[in-house]
Amino acid sequence: MRALTFAQRNRKEILRDPMTLLFGMILPLLMLWLFSMMAENMPFDLFTLRKLAPAIIVFSFSFITLFTGMLIGRDKSSSFLMRIFSSPMTAIDYLIGYALPLLPVAFIQMAACYGTALLLGMPITYDAIPAFGVLVIISLLYIAFGLFFGTFFTDRQVGAMFAIFVNITTWLSGTWFELDMIGGIFETVAYLLPFAHAVDASRAVFAGDYRAVLTPLVWVIAYTAVIFGTAVWGFRKRMRG
Repeated sequence: MRALTFAQRNRKEILRDPMTLLFGMILPLLMLWLFSMMAENMPFDLFTLRKLAPAIIVFSFSFITLFTGMLIGRDKSSSFLMRIFSSPMTAIDYLIGYALPLLPVAFIQMAACYGTALLLGMPITYDAIPAFGVLVIISLLYIAFGLFFGTFFTDRQVGAMFAIFVNITTWLSGTWFELDMIGGIFETVAYLLPFAHAVDASRAVFAGDYRAVLTPLVWVIAYTAVIFGTAVWGFRKRMRG
């Protein structure tokens, strides 16, 4: 209940900056439209909607990382957190309170990207139902990264870290090109990180290949647990300090 009450406050804070939310939703839609148009002149099927749409949805979650990190960073810079540290809330309560309001944002991004893909010609299938469940799990990974950045960096530093983060997720996720086209160390490093696994899981579940979903999803869940646990440790340390 403490976390839910704190989440309501954070939801109001998020809605006070609607332009950032709109930018984080509109940009992926524009990219989906642009690259789907490019698919007509491409000799391979990477930019076909059945592969592009799931990857764009995962890419859109990177903006949730920014929203989460900036929210915590602003609260730290305004000394708001210092004032409420006297409450009986634990570090987990605080971070859950920051994370919960972002789940509806993730769902809206999923619905907007999927709806746009349908308008562009992607066929409707029943696989979209379990796909949304898998995407919710993937969104928790990006929320966890936002909690991590917000805990360890200021609001200004979060912006710089996000620029690095979004480049890593862009180039090492396999969204814009097949990783085996480069191969070698590049592909090995990419699959040591969770982003390529997130894209693989989303594409597999939309394609109805459920056996191919489990392994990459385990990677995503493991990374989510580690990042969230590290954020809890850092937040608890800050509370004690």
